Amino acid sequence: MSGPRFVAFAGSWSRPSRTRRLVETAASRATARFGGSAHVFDIADLGPGFGAARQDGEAAFERHRNAFLAADALIVAPPVFKGGYSGLFKHFLDLIEPEALAGKPVLLAACGGGERHALVIEHQLRPLFGFFESVTLPTGVYASAADFAEGVPAAAPLLDRLDRAVGQFAAHLPRTVAVPLRAAV
Repeated sequence: MSGPRFVAFAGSWSRPSRTRRLVETAASRATARFGGSAHVFDIADLGPGFGAARQDGEAAFERHRNAFLAADALIVAPPVFKGGYSGLFKHFLDLIEPEALAGKPVLLAACGGGERHALVIEHQLRPLFGFFESVTLPTGVYASAADFAEGVPAAAPLLDRLDRAVGQFAAHLPRTVAVPLRAAV
């Protein structure tokens, strides 16, 4: 399939997961807008030995890490627990060489139970991806439990913010033509 390769990583280990649903929604909106393909995964997809991985992991881990590294654009979102992202979310990134993400556009998102953790994007995720010299999109997307209906992102302000963030990929995707957004039916 031609077009940009989006990879969405949900730093969640539970299923079902609001965080996974958020990155799936972002990836779906990105491919609807720019074409291409999306690869979505979460920590549970990385295999039972992931927590012990040092560099080379199981086949499942390698497949997802390779997709992450080959992506034209990334969407990342951890769940917020005790005011920050999980150690396993960070562990995945610890197994990535810093120069591998240099210049790569990244949509930063996070999910939490309430609004009190919304600044995790600015205070933790943006500096983390700054270390990798990634290009973080200006609009971060924080979702609280109230933004979901039946496990799916549903609040209009959340979806509008998500569309604004996804649209910011345009400046970083070579030779793409954005498809105009259609009104939801």
